[in-house]
Amino acid sequence: MNHPANPPLPPDSCSLGWGGLSAFGTAPQASFWVALEQPGPWGRDAFTQSHLDPDLGARIEAAAAAHGGRAILIRRPGQHADSHGGPRRVFVAGGLAGAAWLLSGEVDDPAEVLTLPWEHLAQTRPVEAPWLHPADPVLLVCTNAKRDRCCALVGRPIVEALAERDLRVWECSHTSGHRFAPTGVLLPYGQVLARLTPTLGVEVLEAAASGKLAVGTLNEQHDRSVSWLPPREGAAVSWVRAREAFTDPIGLAAVADGDSVTVTRVDGQIWELTVTRQESEPRAESCGKDAKPAAVFHVELLSAVYA
Repeated sequence: MNHPANPPLPPDSCSLGWGGLSAFGTAPQASFWVALEQPGPWGRDAFTQSHLDPDLGARIEAAAAAHGGRAILIRRPGQHADSHGGPRRVFVAGGLAGAAWLLSGEVDDPAEVLTLPWEHLAQTRPVEAPWLHPADPVLLVCTNAKRDRCCALVGRPIVEALAERDLRVWECSHTSGHRFAPTGVLLPYGQVLARLTPTLGVEVLEAAASGKLAVGTLNEQHDRSVSWLPPREGAAVSWVRAREAFTDPIGLAAVADGDSVTVTRVDGQIWELTVTRQESEPRAESCGKDAKPAAVFHVELLSAVYA
């Protein structure tokens, strides 16, 4: 499926240098996601360089990381009111390796996020908190310009285009991998996306509303894999999804033994794969940084057994 091109970037932009390289297995690892609304400007390190109290921001990030998850800041589409107070939207996505769930609510004080039962956010059963309620899938698109200019230049137009259609999209802070800008995260499934376009964003949210991953994302161009899998296993699962057009966000398990990865589907199908990390010519991973060898995962099929 072809998608319209994004706005042009300066010729020295990092994401141009990575065009055409596989995105498989490049998702940041996280067994759950916590997204906190923070209006106004963000610095390079958004949780400690915004109007959010930097000590509180550091504590939220640390709590998520200590329990195997990831915290991220979000902003509503459109003009960013330079607000220091007021209710804040929060999304909590967990159970990613099983029956993924998404809760949402508002807090008057962002410090309330620290009261989350962090040790239970990765579990299959949704956690309970009086201010959290079940929510529909949401797409977070990185626009953290101070982290990398590519994200703002091509990320913000996507957010604006999707918001015009009243779709569930938010701007977000750094997701890692700005070399694949525009990048995004689909909650609750934890699928991390590369090289988004407005058309692809629509497909992503329409599929998610039916509990599926978008077929148009299941390829090396757009699928950075799911965050709950380690990189090599993630690359293997993404390869199988692309080969089989398998849109169920759960349904696949992966076990690695060195470069060998076994992917198993719930119906008994098994794929034996070799996943090797290979280097190509040097490229900059971020705008303004020196080039270094670019690492990608190469996947080969050894055997497949169909139930």
